[in-house]
Amino acid sequence: MGVPKKKTTSTKIRQRQHANSKIEAPAMVECAHCHKLTQPHHVCASCGYYKDRHEVEVVVKEHKKQMRGR
Repeated sequence: MGVPKKKTTSTKIRQRQHANSKIEAPAMVECAHCHKLTQPHHVCASCGYYKDRHEVEVVVKEHKKQMRGR
């Protein structure tokens, strides 16, 4: 087994450790019901469907707009 000739500096170690730490965008798929982008294996936030079944009742955003206008 080879022996290193010199000590590895802390900067070199830090660069090697952070070489693979990158931020990636989450995977997105198109909803089969409303055709908006959602995360895979999650209920659609805009229509409430998951795998062609209505799972969740979605709160209408118009109520929030009316509350803001007061």
